[in-house]
Amino acid sequence: MGWDREVDIVVVGSGAGGMLSALIAAKNRADVLIIEKDKLWGGSSATSGGGIWIPGSDQAKAAGFEDNLDDAFKYVRALSADNVPDENIRAFVDNAAPMLRWVTANTGVVYTAQPYPDYHAENPGGSVTGYRTHLPEMFDGTLLGDDLKTQRFPSPAASLFGYLNWTFAETYQLLYRSKGWLTGLGRNMAKYWFDWPLRFTSRKDRRLTLGNALTGGLRVALNEAGVHVWLKTPMRELVTEGGKVTGVVVEKDGKPYRIGTRKGVVLAAGGFDKNQQMRDANAPLYRNAQYSGGVTSNTGDAIRAGAAAGAGTMNMQSAWAAPVFYIPGEDRGRLCTIERALPGCIMVNQKGQRYLNEAASYHIVGQQMARRHLEYHDASPSWMVFDNRYRHQFPMGPLLPLVPDWLQSGAVKTILKKGGTLGELAREMGVDAAALEANVARFNTYAAKGEDPDFQRGVAAYDKMYGDYRHQPNPCLRPLTEGPFYAMPIYPGDIGTNGGLRTNARAQVVDDAGMAIPGLYAVGNNAASSMGESYPGAGVTIGPAMTFGYIAARDLTGAND
Repeated sequence: MGWDREVDIVVVGSGAGGMLSALIAAKNRADVLIIEKDKLWGGSSATSGGGIWIPGSDQAKAAGFEDNLDDAFKYVRALSADNVPDENIRAFVDNAAPMLRWVTANTGVVYTAQPYPDYHAENPGGSVTGYRTHLPEMFDGTLLGDDLKTQRFPSPAASLFGYLNWTFAETYQLLYRSKGWLTGLGRNMAKYWFDWPLRFTSRKDRRLTLGNALTGGLRVALNEAGVHVWLKTPMRELVTEGGKVTGVVVEKDGKPYRIGTRKGVVLAAGGFDKNQQMRDANAPLYRNAQYSGGVTSNTGDAIRAGAAAGAGTMNMQSAWAAPVFYIPGEDRGRLCTIERALPGCIMVNQKGQRYLNEAASYHIVGQQMARRHLEYHDASPSWMVFDNRYRHQFPMGPLLPLVPDWLQSGAVKTILKKGGTLGELAREMGVDAAALEANVARFNTYAAKGEDPDFQRGVAAYDKMYGDYRHQPNPCLRPLTEGPFYAMPIYPGDIGTNGGLRTNARAQVVDDAGMAIPGLYAVGNNAASSMGESYPGAGVTIGPAMTFGYIAARDLTGAND
């Protein structure tokens, strides 16, 4: 075939699923190459919180949580789409803990199980106490050398001032301004600004947390294993011979470059987050690519290449839905997680009406917003409304407490609305003042008693987790009474699409009849998620991506035989 280079395995994409697949294959003595379309590596995984949802882990057991894999299967099965095969869900549930055990033994990535409730913890098989969600500990970026400079930055929603990395523990310390918060913030800022060698060449923080810690640790292990990552190398097509995938054509230095594969190709290049045409054709609920929190290089190339090679697709209408703030000039939406559950705020539509439980999981809220807008055309944008007490106590997206309105960035000031009374605020928002006042009055009456008869905010375990534990009787509810009043637009968006190529329990890509395409595997958002259109818990994006990356690498190298 006249290959320019030949290897055992090509991995397309440098997110956590792809990197782990490459690392495991390399450890099993395969010659592996990772190709990455962008000039930065790490994919959406690097921009994320780095959380992984893993049932039955060693870490959970060490924390005193005895999980049951049959419970986990039952929980996911009931939430997932009917067209997702049982064996795919079972493959994830059974292999997730062994995958994490392998990562712990073979990389510098350290995960701890968290008391973070499942998103539908009250459902059969759900965990109210948590310990299925795991978060990575901080990682020293010094170990990356020059590769640190080409690692993708965290999302603006997951860093302070757009450059300072922080852990979840530090997030809560800052959120509640608990003892030592100012000292801790000053110490971390000093470490950043006095890192002179790096400050002259990069904005990166050497102190890697969340998704940067995960991808940084995997990249160090890849470097030690001798696996190369080629940046700025987009895949143009898959090469097939007799129905088997035997290589890829990429663009390297502006020219076609043919890479043959002796064992196979793993597609791990993300979804079609930023492809407006593919969204228009497939995802009527989530049409706006601008509001997606996915990285700009996620344009569905690998999904299209797989389909051209005969692969089936599934659940292309689906996305990891989320409410997002959009700041003019930014290339993505900013995920809104904690703010909605805190006391002193509500969400209303363009008629000034509440229509959902603001504190539910971001996937549920994002879905409800999108469905509301599709039916009534009044929820994109919706409005987060909050009072002066909230304004100076908590953040609201990019709007930081303790920072005066006039010191906010110009882009933020263009979207922030303010009024001395609710009526004045309504006029600034362009909504009916009487409706807004009536909705806030009704909300206030019950919030004073810690109740929400309309949408049960603060009842579920998940709601309470993000509420203010200091505020009782309901950590999610407080009347909005202190003027001036504020509002910010919030949109139905997503953190990535999750429909894609059909795969089986071995992570092999299959055609519409369920027959495997030899030599082709897909993981992460390249593959139709085993979660269907649901979001069972924090980390069900990256957890399955890494688990099926583990399965794919072992299958390719014969480790499962």
